[in-house]
Amino acid sequence: MNPRRPVALATQVGPIELANPVATAAGTAGHGAELAAYFDLSELGALVVKSLCAAPWPGNPVPRVHPLAGGMLNSVGLQGPGIPAWIEHELPALERSGARVIVSLWGTTIDDFARGAELLAAAPPFVVALEVNVSCPNHAEGGKMFAQSPAATAAAIAAAAAARRPLFAKLSASAPDLVEVAGAALSAGAAGLSLINTLPAMAIDLERRRPVLGAASGGLSGPALHAIAVRSVFECRRAFPTTGIFGVGGVLRGEDAVELLLAGADAIQVGTATLAEPRAALRVLRELIAWCERHGVAAIRELVGAAQSEFLPDQAPARPNITNC
Repeated sequence: MNPRRPVALATQVGPIELANPVATAAGTAGHGAELAAYFDLSELGALVVKSLCAAPWPGNPVPRVHPLAGGMLNSVGLQGPGIPAWIEHELPALERSGARVIVSLWGTTIDDFARGAELLAAAPPFVVALEVNVSCPNHAEGGKMFAQSPAATAAAIAAAAAARRPLFAKLSASAPDLVEVAGAALSAGAAGLSLINTLPAMAIDLERRRPVLGAASGGLSGPALHAIAVRSVFECRRAFPTTGIFGVGGVLRGEDAVELLLAGADAIQVGTATLAEPRAALRVLRELIAWCERHGVAAIRELVGAAQSEFLPDQAPARPNITNC
């Protein structure tokens, strides 16, 4: 009887190569090496740090988080130290950790994205890519997220090119046409997509008769988001067969990661689960490996987009007409 060979975990997401397909999600793993107190960060495919902008930002009023049966709401508001302070104080520990780092970049204007990208251009090579966060529900120019507009998304991506690194557009399923926005991001120079960000949502305190969050509304994350993320990845993989895709949303178990890979993600990110369980991303990776071993999967790349093969081009599930829902 032949000994079982280890699962080949390496994957490629657009132009970047990762040792395995599991990363953290922005906003849930801190700005630096905070999770290194719990496990070796180099064991993950990548560490996506909390979103940064050029200048320090105080974030939203408290309360900022609220648990739900299907996940959580947050309105942290992208609080951060600013990129210069991050480079000075957080980057050295990240370098010592051996992690491959992806920086999440945000801004309220196109100039913000350009300025932040220029500051990040001098980052060392272990900062392998930027995730351009154009879809945070807690910040929107003129009350509208960049990711709800193809033109605004393209402008932000073009501005972020100053970082001279591969760019991944972090998009929202709340866009009127996600595939159209994704296409605009890719045409503007994005190397790939991160799908999806939290969705705008709200909860009401019945006794106080007011929103539970200090900023009233926030972003919904966790298991309630997972099926939407799967659909988003599936649609964008079908539309853009060769682009790099990170699948993000409600990954609590190895099976959730498998589902996003089958939909078309090249790699996945673990987010909300980390807030309750700091080792969640590493556990998901181990569960993913165990699932592959049980199902005779020799290489992660066998899974990527495998669910797409069930449909011929003229048999693909119809895209919903959101305006008529």
